[in-house]
Amino acid sequence: MTAVADAAPTPAPSPADSDLVRAARGLPVRRTPVWFMRQAGRSLPEYRALRAGTRMLDACQDPDLVTEITLQPVRRHGVDAAILFSDIVLPLVVAGVDIDIKPGVGPVIASPVRSVADVDALPPLEPDRLAFLATAVRRLVAELGPTPLIGFAGAPFTLATYLIEGGPSKEHARTKAFMYAEPEAWGRLLDRLAVSAATFLTTQVDAGASAVQLFDSWAGVLSAADYAERVLPHSRAVLDALGDRDVPKVHFGVGTGELLPLIGDAGADVVGVDWRVPLDEAARRVGPGRSLQGNLDPAVLLADRATVDREVRRVVAQGRAARGHVFNLGHGVLPDTDPGVLTSVVDLVHELTSR
Repeated sequence: MTAVADAAPTPAPSPADSDLVRAARGLPVRRTPVWFMRQAGRSLPEYRALRAGTRMLDACQDPDLVTEITLQPVRRHGVDAAILFSDIVLPLVVAGVDIDIKPGVGPVIASPVRSVADVDALPPLEPDRLAFLATAVRRLVAELGPTPLIGFAGAPFTLATYLIEGGPSKEHARTKAFMYAEPEAWGRLLDRLAVSAATFLTTQVDAGASAVQLFDSWAGVLSAADYAERVLPHSRAVLDALGDRDVPKVHFGVGTGELLPLIGDAGADVVGVDWRVPLDEAARRVGPGRSLQGNLDPAVLLADRATVDREVRRVVAQGRAARGHVFNLGHGVLPDTDPGVLTSVVDLVHELTSR
């Protein structure tokens, strides 16, 4: 007779009682939940086949494609949460900003923001333009059943970098120069972007998303002092705008080891950690009041199986120092990743942590 301890964990009856939501709130879990940033996308052959001939930003506004692409990694990998298939610049595009995602480059802005007048000319995001988004979320929630859907939005600072630089940047020099030289315009720009991000997130939560993640991909280029004074209040405004909507909030940035306590102060229940800081050290920096998400280096997934297994075990062990742990990568899945490796990581984390 099989021992009770060896039995499969009892599935959650609803997203609100899922391991993802419970870990985010620091509650006991059946097993450590797993999902991957960019789990829906270029690493999956079914995604490439479905997206063939369709522009990225068009796909993100098609409820049928959004639904199917979001579901693909849930079916394939058995992850514990779905993340809405979208793009960080989509709220700007929907509002009317001329942006194109160029293959191999990323988002390119036709008319970058370089002055106070440019800030004032940015069109607002009207909620009625997001009907496609609400439709996609409702369909996903119906399809996912007890598996939670995580809503998605880009944070004001990262969106500002794209608008000011005109596209992806390594140094973000124009962004920083604008932030220092035009403090009033900077504040107005991030205020507007915070409203846009909040509108994007609340639409998803009101349609049924069980959690949200705010991505501040490039916040790691800032000092802690600049982040605290010039960025943190605007990120907090996004998360505060969720009001009494009872969903866990995840906040993540790349290269933000020195900012981890501040990222939590923006109103996050869960602080996302990239691969540079071990989770036990991240738990010390963040403090006991928040859970952690992360933080396997995405490049590890390109290594041999023994290396992958060793590193997964290390992350799981270090994650036990946190109030709650959501296993993830320290950034997004790389395009050349073997989907089978992702599935094996999910299985290993579940095996190691099943109660």
